[in-house]
Amino acid sequence: MAILEVTNLTKSFGKTKVLKGISFNLEKGNVLSIIGSSGSGKTTLLRCINFLETADSGKIVVDGDTIFDSESEMKLTKKQQLEKQLKIGLVFQDFNLFPQYNVLDNVTLALKIRAKERPDFKKNKKQIYAEIEQKALVLLEKMGLSEKVKNYPCELSGGQKQRVSIARAMALEPKILFFDEPTSALDPELTGEILKVIRELAEEHMTMVIVTHEMTFAKEVSDYIVFMDDGIIAEEGKADEVIGNPKTERLKAFLSKISD
Repeated sequence: MAILEVTNLTKSFGKTKVLKGISFNLEKGNVLSIIGSSGSGKTTLLRCINFLETADSGKIVVDGDTIFDSESEMKLTKKQQLEKQLKIGLVFQDFNLFPQYNVLDNVTLALKIRAKERPDFKKNKKQIYAEIEQKALVLLEKMGLSEKVKNYPCELSGGQKQRVSIARAMALEPKILFFDEPTSALDPELTGEILKVIRELAEEHMTMVIVTHEMTFAKEVSDYIVFMDDGIIAEEGKADEVIGNPKTERLKAFLSKISD
């Protein structure tokens, strides 16, 4: 059963149609890479799935739970929407860390806010916060940042900031982890360390959707690739087939330009 089902998703900004009926499924534990030129709709698609934009029409189902359905008359409360958002995590290309908080606080902030809704919070606040911080420390160790927990974002390299943002997203235990151009804001020498982290997550069967221009990496780490062009899925299939043997002239031209 697919853990992510996107059906006929559309989105316009004014008179400009950005998404023109996007449909795809993703199986649990698989990695999907979305490729395409700037302006093809890749980031808008991710933003719609992550509630940062509201699609005009279509349906999105995550782990059997409908998180968006334009034909449904039911309107979600803010609490219901938040609960559904927790099923998915997004790693931004520009990190989006809070500059006033240190690394540990950046990772634990959302968990601590969420914990306040627990009925036993007032009685067990210290224990709950200690458990949250321990969970964050384990994740930060996994990201190779054990020695940076008290540092602030301004004291970190771009690669370290991105690893903090990955740990923050994973702390909420999302069903699917989304990456929007995770290396685009990094110097070339820092790109490798982030790709290594994502590669390790793939080996652990973390379900991921990655918007990327790193074609070699996409071919290596992905189970499936979607090529978007002008708001539609122009070609899709297994990674080796899409990258190694493109069928459409548009994809051939795109890959040729990327490799130049």
